[in-house]
Amino acid sequence: MQHTPLTTILLFERAEKYHRNKTIATASAHGVGRINYAEWAHRTRRLAGALGGLGLSDDARVATFAWNTQRHLELYFAAPNTGRVLHTLNVRLFPDQLTYIVNHAEDEVIFVDRSLLGVLLPLLPTFSTVKHLVVIDDDPNSMSQPKLPGGLEVHDYEALIDAAQPVEFFVKDENRAASMCYTSGTTGNPKGVVYSHRSTFLNTMSALTANSLGVCESDTVMPVVPMFHANSWGMAHAAVAAGANLVLPGRDLSGRALADLIVGERVTLTGGVPTIWSAVLPELRDRDTRPLRAILCGGSAVPKSLSESYRIQTGRPLLHAWGMTETSPLAAVCTPSVADEARSEEEKADLRTTVGPILFSLRNRIVDLETATELDWDGVSSGELQVSGPWVASSYYGDEDNRETITKDGWLRTGDVATIDQDGRIRLVDRTKDLIKSGGEWVSSVDVENELVAHPLIKEAAVIGVSHPKWSERPLACVVLEPGATLTKAEILEFLGSRLTKIQLPDDVVFIDEVPKTSVGKFSKKILRERFAGYVLP
Repeated sequence: MQHTPLTTILLFERAEKYHRNKTIATASAHGVGRINYAEWAHRTRRLAGALGGLGLSDDARVATFAWNTQRHLELYFAAPNTGRVLHTLNVRLFPDQLTYIVNHAEDEVIFVDRSLLGVLLPLLPTFSTVKHLVVIDDDPNSMSQPKLPGGLEVHDYEALIDAAQPVEFFVKDENRAASMCYTSGTTGNPKGVVYSHRSTFLNTMSALTANSLGVCESDTVMPVVPMFHANSWGMAHAAVAAGANLVLPGRDLSGRALADLIVGERVTLTGGVPTIWSAVLPELRDRDTRPLRAILCGGSAVPKSLSESYRIQTGRPLLHAWGMTETSPLAAVCTPSVADEARSEEEKADLRTTVGPILFSLRNRIVDLETATELDWDGVSSGELQVSGPWVASSYYGDEDNRETITKDGWLRTGDVATIDQDGRIRLVDRTKDLIKSGGEWVSSVDVENELVAHPLIKEAAVIGVSHPKWSERPLACVVLEPGATLTKAEILEFLGSRLTKIQLPDDVVFIDEVPKTSVGKFSKKILRERFAGYVLP
């Protein structure tokens, strides 16, 4: 057999040669702009030439601080296709985390959207390796060219492309780094995960398979999950590889803006976190969503009530998926099996709360939290989910001490607690750090949260463990009500009474204005635990 390196060049050239007239639409304050793959590919090659003109090293880390746009997609391929490393910076991280990440990765250039300049400019003096700042803007004439501290050069994105010549792409080693993304760093400093060309290619191929996302040429794909978060869950790469139309929502991720794009652009496949889809659902009421074939949802457990609301209103329940930065990130998708078609709607709804079986080419197991022994796939036994495979990280960048994350026999410890049934379906129970140990028994905060948000007057709910003199920990429910709603603690506990066991019932309910979120839209229970540290249960 011929040996062909599996690189991102193959994904790019597929769109460039075979899908020249398919479109990339980008939403902005000025409306929706469009470009076809032929024009986009030519610009990407010129951008690659511009990277060489900046005098970057052969393996330079090329950082981006940008929203989901066509220009960000150009960077997705211009950097790795020239042997350099795309480094997407999370625009929602704390300043000290951004400084740490930029310096740890040794970024040489940062491409930044003008709308985000206000966040980045104060941090520039803290970056020790950055030599160039490139501003992405529709109006290059509006920007000055100042020399900033440390000899930092400021460039305009379009001016760079206009002055550059297109280049040929060549990457010989499929194990060469293609991109990198840092974890959100909820404890300690964020950790860098480096994706190789090979792992990116294989993860993209998995997204094209029917039992995964099934991305194909006839799709119109809208990644709502940010392109700075684990490579947009692989959706952008998959769309390019398949020659699907792409819709990129820019910086307006409001429910109304996203609903308008779904309807107006006739989106067939989209993906985001549960909080996003909660905001979009009411904006889709009485609108034509027939083109939608799948609404991918991940990042945290998907409430059954939210998925069912989508099924009732749009005819499409949420497609639950699971992965992490360390798994490139797609690792499991809850696509229905042939046998599922004969099940009742209630049974199907329950199955859709799982994340499905692990994807082809990956392996998974669950191990006891205390003894580390492997557990049976009986749908009842719960333990830490561990995975291995060709697009699973084996270490963190610049950190060879992986004992807390990688087992001695090479499996990734995900930090998720799960059960696996006899058909291989993974049901996430909780994060190991979010489990509540009450009187020697484990209580899943996710199970309690799912029952809480099933109440029609509860908008959001997060459950944390608080200290208890007898039981060690007990659940505390932090509840956000729908606007204008009134509900008492007694009414909530009465509602939960027939849905949960006694040990699962919260000992108290507190009403809050909003559940704090992490930089990628997940509930931040760390902040809640800090807020309610020392809380005395009634």
